[in-house]
Amino acid sequence: MSPQDYVQQKAAASGSSFYYAFLFLPPERRAAITAFYAFCREVDDVVDEVSDAGVAQTKLAWWRGEVAQAYAGQPSHPVTQALMPLAGAYGIEARHLLGVIDGCQMDLEQSRYLDFGNLQRYCHLVAGLVGEVAARIFGQTQAQTTDYAHRMGLAFQLTNIIRDVGEDAVRGRIYLPIDELQRFDVKAHELLRRGPAAGADAADFERRFTALMAFQCERALATYDEALALLPDADRRHQKPGLMMASIYRTLLREIAAEPLLVLTRRVSLTPLRKFWLAWKVQALGRL
Repeated sequence: MSPQDYVQQKAAASGSSFYYAFLFLPPERRAAITAFYAFCREVDDVVDEVSDAGVAQTKLAWWRGEVAQAYAGQPSHPVTQALMPLAGAYGIEARHLLGVIDGCQMDLEQSRYLDFGNLQRYCHLVAGLVGEVAARIFGQTQAQTTDYAHRMGLAFQLTNIIRDVGEDAVRGRIYLPIDELQRFDVKAHELLRRGPAAGADAADFERRFTALMAFQCERALATYDEALALLPDADRRHQKPGLMMASIYRTLLREIAAEPLLVLTRRVSLTPLRKFWLAWKVQALGRL
């Protein structure tokens, strides 16, 4: 299997909304974003799929070494072999890849966030930097587009956190800030149980959890608006793939906002056909 086939399979197998936006890119840009996305998936899988923290640490250290080796002209992994020939053309720097690894490192070392400021640091590494690279690949011409990309990356990651409350709880992780849990009187143990304690008032828990999630969804939706306001008109056409992803993610977020309790028991998602339709509408109309 060639490196290009490997990254293509990695990206397609993820089922991510991002993949649908890639389909509308010219071949070389599509190859670059697919390889970069495959790198992000490889590193993220270390944290999500390796149960032994020591083994995961070793794997992340290997990836740090691989990045250094790749930028020295000797990539050994199919992902870096596919990415390196395109990195220079699209301004993909070692700091971008190492930042993504740093974000995954945080997942190994931290399972709670005291406040939104601390959570934003994590989001910057695992999503803001990803947005920055994606904007360059899509065809950035204006400096302000980087600010848009970072803000949009934050919106995407907040949506992921909201969607994955139940799945993260199974792994013992809570990304919702502790001070916000306290504000809405939702206990960490309730999230980890994905519901109230045995014998507790279920209706009361649902009321408190729904209020917490309404706050989370409103902030995430506002972040999409803030990101879109930062996008220069001169780059709007170039950044269509990011707008496609925003359309898909924002639609998903609104569905969660309508039934927030669902995230505790299952992964809320849109059908592949609906994702493609939302992406196509942005491609055809040029707006969300």
